[in-house]
Amino acid sequence: MRYVSYVRCGRPSFGVLVPGGVVDLSRQIPGTHSLKEAIAEDLLGEAARAVAGRSAELALADVTLLPVIPDPGKVLCVGVNYVAHREETQRAAVGHPTIFTRFADTLVADGAPVIKPRASDNLDYEGELALVIGRGGRDIAADAAWDHIAGYAPFMDGSVRDFQRHTGQFTPGKNFPGTGAFGPALVTPDEVGDVTALPIETRLNGEVMQSASLADLIFSIPDVIAYVSSFTPLEPGDVIATGTPGGVGERRDPPVWLRDGDVIEVAVGAVGTLRNPVLAQR
Repeated sequence: MRYVSYVRCGRPSFGVLVPGGVVDLSRQIPGTHSLKEAIAEDLLGEAARAVAGRSAELALADVTLLPVIPDPGKVLCVGVNYVAHREETQRAAVGHPTIFTRFADTLVADGAPVIKPRASDNLDYEGELALVIGRGGRDIAADAAWDHIAGYAPFMDGSVRDFQRHTGQFTPGKNFPGTGAFGPALVTPDEVGDVTALPIETRLNGEVMQSASLADLIFSIPDVIAYVSSFTPLEPGDVIATGTPGGVGERRDPPVWLRDGDVIEVAVGAVGTLRNPVLAQR
């Protein structure tokens, strides 16, 4: 199934994509108002049964998409998790995942503008796969980690590189408003199949800038979940972005930065494609 969060007539809601549009799940599952709530209450199976054979109630054009999970408790990102990216950044191999955080209010939905801030011309792209936690926990074993995933979505971890490099801490460069994108839909594992076999590609104005396989991750998805949950409890709806391949704009000669009017796309195999225009901060 493919679940979306959206606003219609000023009211936030969530639904499932079906041919021709969306079925509004807040009507099908009374008392549940968001995708995060449905995940936390283990209602995605009920949602799937509720929409079986149903026609679309709403056209996609009639709703405004939100980030897949608009209000995650945590957004945790893995840095330098592909060998090609580690090599282009000239970083040494490390024994544990490099983890940083992104604030939920920096994210925009599929189709919404990614904002190039006035403070910098060095906005870079990073295409990634994000996973959403379905069942929370602390000290989750790697061999049990797959059971804790509700689904996947493409992610664009836009990075303001000069602010990222001000010190050894990534936080400022990763948290300008509107610089990250997350969507269009939460795709459940049964629809994805073997996620480790999927290709990932980032395109800028139609030109391929990053291309890899999720099999190339240095730290696997189960290992990342095990490591993160060793220092912080994971809750339903939490988001983990798994890292970006080589080919980022900063490391090109000359560097390639996102500009007003650009279009950035992140395609992750069966998970789908995230597409956003770039808009300079007014």
